[in-house]
Amino acid sequence: MSVATRVLRRLLFVVALPAVLLALWWFASADSTDVYRPPLRTVLAAFPDVWNAERLRADLVPSLVRLLSGYALAAVAGVALGTLIGSYRKVRAFCEPVLEFLRAVPPPVLVPVIMLFAGIGDGMKIVVIAVGCVWPVLLNTVEGVRAVDAVMTDTSRSYGITGAARLRYLVLPSASPQIFAGLRQSLSIGIILMVISEMFAASNGLGFAVVQFQRGFAIADMWTGILVLGLLGFLLSVLFQLVERRVLSWYHGLRESSRRSP
Repeated sequence: MSVATRVLRRLLFVVALPAVLLALWWFASADSTDVYRPPLRTVLAAFPDVWNAERLRADLVPSLVRLLSGYALAAVAGVALGTLIGSYRKVRAFCEPVLEFLRAVPPPVLVPVIMLFAGIGDGMKIVVIAVGCVWPVLLNTVEGVRAVDAVMTDTSRSYGITGAARLRYLVLPSASPQIFAGLRQSLSIGIILMVISEMFAASNGLGFAVVQFQRGFAIADMWTGILVLGLLGFLLSVLFQLVERRVLSWYHGLRESSRRSP
């Protein structure tokens, strides 16, 4: 099978289900007279006028900046703390009750509390995203560090590989599949928290725009905002998969070779 055929086949797999769902939505809503559920053709007709260059710059760009800033903070803090906690049994035993307690608290509940300390500006929204996204990264990093192969650990110790070299060449590569699993979970959480945080005392952003459309009874425009959020989540997921495939190429190659071996 040629490369072009494989790419085309993969593309068809990616777009097949969305195309079917859009077709079902189109025909199911074609005769709708409900103001809250307008026909899909009405929503798509409003899309270019609503999401022009000016609105994209005013609402989409700030949302992306907040999302990526909070996500980056969560990734750095989660990997750093997770590596520390996972590397030392006593530290893990000391922190585990607190981690389990904080993980059980839904991040949206913390929005009013964070507003008291961080205000209502962009800082609050970034902190909300970071606080919600950090837990999947941290907990998956802890588990990944704990699962480092004991034989490889003993081998590195016998060769005198310790400290930063051990962290760089053994611990982080071994834990990276788990770390990326946490980063993937955090990405979807970050998008949800981005929207929720922008519904509180905001003046721009995708969440703010959707709420404004709803309050102004612009229902078709509100549905276009929901579509933009879905498209944003899809594009970020595809970008994440490309990065993951590149960084973990050795891991996927190892799995593929083990699957082919008898």
